[in-house]
This record gives sequence, C-alpha cells and structure tokens, in this order.
Amino acid sequence: MPSEPRPVRKADQITDLTRLKAFTNPLRMQLYRLLYAAGSATASQLGEQVGEAPSLVSYHLRKLAELGFVAEAAGRSGDARERWWQVASEEGWGFRDSDFTQTPEGAAVVEAVGRSVFETRAAQYRAYLSQTGDWGPAWTDAAFASEWMLDLTPAELAAFGEELAEVTRRWRERGQAARAAGSAGAGGDTGGREHVSVYLYGFPFRP
Repeated sequence: MPSEPRPVRKADQITDLTRLKAFTNPLRMQLYRLLYAAGSATASQLGEQVGEAPSLVSYHLRKLAELGFVAEAAGRSGDARERWWQVASEEGWGFRDSDFTQTPEGAAVVEAVGRSVFETRAAQYRAYLSQTGDWGPAWTDAAFASEWMLDLTPAELAAFGEELAEVTRRWRERGQAARAAGSAGAGGDTGGREHVSVYLYGFPFRP
C-alpha cells in the first residue's frame, strides 16, 4: 500500500509582539542563527563565536527559552554544570507583518526585526565573498546569487513562496537523512557536505 503523505511541518508562527521583540536584540538573533546551524551548543561555545562572556550568552539563551525559541538539548553528556541548548523548532520561526503593523509600536518592531534579519544575512554573505579563495572552484562554481523580475498578484507571490519552501524542505531533509545515516554508522553520504545558506527574497516594488 502506498505510504501516507507526511504532514507539512510549519515554522513557529509568532503572533505575540513580546515574542517578536526578542529578535530586535542583534545578539539574540545571532545566537539563534548559530544555534540553528550547530544543532546544539553550550553558552561557552556560542560565546567564543560571538566574542561575548558565557554568562551574558547564557542570560540571552534563557530569555529565548522563556519565549519558546530555544530549549535544553536532551541526552547530551558532559559537564553537568553547563547546559546544552538547541532551537525549539527545526522549522525556525516566522511572522506576518499584518499581525503587528496595525499599531505604531508593532510596525516599528516589524521594521527592526526585518532589518536585523537582513543585516545578519548580509554579513554572512559578505563573509563568504571575502573567503571565496578558501573554498575552491567546486564550491564557488556551485554557489549562486540570482535575481528575477516577475509580474505577480499577491496570491501568486504567496503560492510561489510556498513552492520554493517545499523545494528547500526536500533538499534539507535529504542532507539531514545523509548525516543521520553517517552518524549511525550506516554509511551515509556525509563526505563533502557543508552548511549551505540559501536566501530567497520576494517582495513588490514599483520602478
């Protein structure tokens, strides 16, 4: 019999302004992104990457945990005096502008978070550009940066975004399965794999 289709997992949809405000803090945004990429980490490990004291990093991680964005990583061994953390949802988080922009405060938070997201992504891409000589031709030829000009309705743009998200989920699950198989000693295809960031923007503009 054919297997039942897997349910599409959704990102954590933020509808509360207090939760969204958490990411107006640039350090919290940076910590969340690093933790998402690492899978799990301690405050000391993250502190080394961001150049901040473990105590400060631990404080921000606890605040993110209170708001449901990160959680203690279960089953991690090691020094019991230091917690291991992971993101609460592997699908990440998202929000709709219209849930917040009806008030001046909400609109300001949406703008601040949007700018923070963009700046962290831009910084990561700038770092890649400055390190292209270290990656070699296989990676630099495979990397891409593309832009298309489309004529769409709001409904079509939303559907387009969903299709792109589905493609991304499929490729992410492929990489996760390969790494899991390798970790389990099942001979997974883990050779040559690296973290890959894919940024896709779709927004209206008038020339």
